[in-house]
Amino acid sequence: MKRTLFDSDHDLFRASFAEFLQREAVPHLAEWDAAREVSRDFWRSAGANGFVGFQAPVELGGAGIDDFRFNAIVDEETIECGLTASNFALQNDLLAPYLLDLTNDEQKARWVPGFTRGELIAAIAMTEPATGSDLRGLQTVARRTATGWSVTGQKTFISSGAQADLIVTAAKVEQVGPREPAILLVVEADMPGFERGRKLEKVGRHAQDTTELFFDEVEVPAANVLGEAGDGMRQLMRNLPQERLSIAVTAVATAQKALRLTLAYVKERHAFGQPVGSFQANRHLLAELHTEVEIAQVYLDRCIEAHCAKELTAAEAASAKYWTTELEFKVCDACVQLHGGYGYMEEYEIARLWRDSRVQRIYGGTTQIMKEIVGRSLGL
Repeated sequence: MKRTLFDSDHDLFRASFAEFLQREAVPHLAEWDAAREVSRDFWRSAGANGFVGFQAPVELGGAGIDDFRFNAIVDEETIECGLTASNFALQNDLLAPYLLDLTNDEQKARWVPGFTRGELIAAIAMTEPATGSDLRGLQTVARRTATGWSVTGQKTFISSGAQADLIVTAAKVEQVGPREPAILLVVEADMPGFERGRKLEKVGRHAQDTTELFFDEVEVPAANVLGEAGDGMRQLMRNLPQERLSIAVTAVATAQKALRLTLAYVKERHAFGQPVGSFQANRHLLAELHTEVEIAQVYLDRCIEAHCAKELTAAEAASAKYWTTELEFKVCDACVQLHGGYGYMEEYEIARLWRDSRVQRIYGGTTQIMKEIVGRSLGL
């Protein structure tokens, strides 16, 4: 089904970004997978070509583009070229809103130009060893000092944590009472007391570095607080719908790619004297998956339109996130099965799509949490 979401400007941007990835990313995919991170040289090149933080004002190095359709194109083409999806999504979809919407003029001038040049890599530190989807269970503490805040705690599963120069850190404000308010602070990697832990060995998404982070009385100046102290939880919730929409974009793009790869394979692979795809059971399965993915694409595109119009609700974003990621894994798993033994071999791209897709149902809020959000929106 022809998509109506994009215009000619989007098409030109897509072609330019796809060409950039073919030139700058594809030759290094195996190298980055082995290193468990994308090189900083690549980020500098991406920044120089205008693909990092393009939402920022022109005077800060961006293009002044406030149109999530461009973000969606970056996410889709990242999947298409074979690069781990969350690399660009983390910088453009998750971190850019914090650095652009919650910063004052001094903070913008200090951080955003380096971010848009690809010289400053950002990360967001929310998840803790005992705190996943329930952010109100934060154990990292920010204690007020004469010059700012002292931060103590531990974070885990932090994407880009091994390379990040700026870490947007969620902590609870130390005070008397059962309901401590939260605060967001930008911890800079060279601050005393901040340490990176081991680079975690994940099942998939190998080219996305993921680490533990440790904060031992890190002295963070008051000038590094994002927004108002005590308002951190509302700030986090404000940005979650875009994060979940971004995950949904990569989910549908992954499902589309898995189907394309599998359709080509089952037309060529023969069993019992005929193409594997010609068996009725397989043909019907692929017809069902194709239809479900097309339906998901239509709903997702409508959510993107709503988000661009500032109308996307938290419940709609949660619906998109849980439905598309569940479908993504269902499609990838079926496609591995249709590849037979070859689908379990690393040399076949379907194997990477399958292992990379599993985490989508967990991060950004598990499927179960998403259903809670949707259920509560129904008055239940």
